[in-house]
Amino acid sequence: MKDEDNVHDYWQSYSDLMAALLLMFALLIVIMIYKYASIAVELNAQKAKVDEIIGVRARIINQLLNEFKNSDLSLSIDPQTGAISFSEGIFFDKDKFELKDEGKRYLNEFFPRYISILMDPKFKKYISQIIVEGHTDDTGDYVYNLELSQKRAFEVVRYILQSDIKGIDSKVKSDLMPYITANGRSYSQLIIENGKVNREKSRRVEFKFRLKEEEMILEMQKVLGKGSTK
Repeated sequence: MKDEDNVHDYWQSYSDLMAALLLMFALLIVIMIYKYASIAVELNAQKAKVDEIIGVRARIINQLLNEFKNSDLSLSIDPQTGAISFSEGIFFDKDKFELKDEGKRYLNEFFPRYISILMDPKFKKYISQIIVEGHTDDTGDYVYNLELSQKRAFEVVRYILQSDIKGIDSKVKSDLMPYITANGRSYSQLIIENGKVNREKSRRVEFKFRLKEEEMILEMQKVLGKGSTK
């Protein structure tokens, strides 16, 4: 009888142990499900943010293309990035950084239309930077060209902020100051065509815009892209 009691106690303890283990296992499963559900919700929210920002860039580019499609200004718009490029000769003489009268006329006509799109309330909250970039060809010293391209970009920004341009009043200039910047790129981004440097096209001034959280979005696109290939 005593042996039977011992056997009964053994199986009772074993059953209790198994029940406890099953309960712990069930709790772990619930915790893991909750954890991965939370991650999925966060990823979906981030993906929605990515889609929103990508959509904003596309809408800005579309408006820029429509705004300047019938313009007599000599400019080109990158349909992927929205970067607007002008030939160097429009704004500056060779090896000079003083704005030509023709360049001032171009800025007077171009910039109010450009900024009216970027500073539109439906887009402004997404804008991080408005960048004026100077670019040179690969003739001469890199540092010399870096200084020249920086001075040219600065002269464009200086003219925009300090001159009387119709449609760019003091309030617009004040709103613009936290966003606009001037960058010189020397010949770090040459235009290559058919395997050769196109020096004429490489000498240019570009207007670009950057959206908030773009670096985060690029990282998220990488993560989401990897996830979609599994």
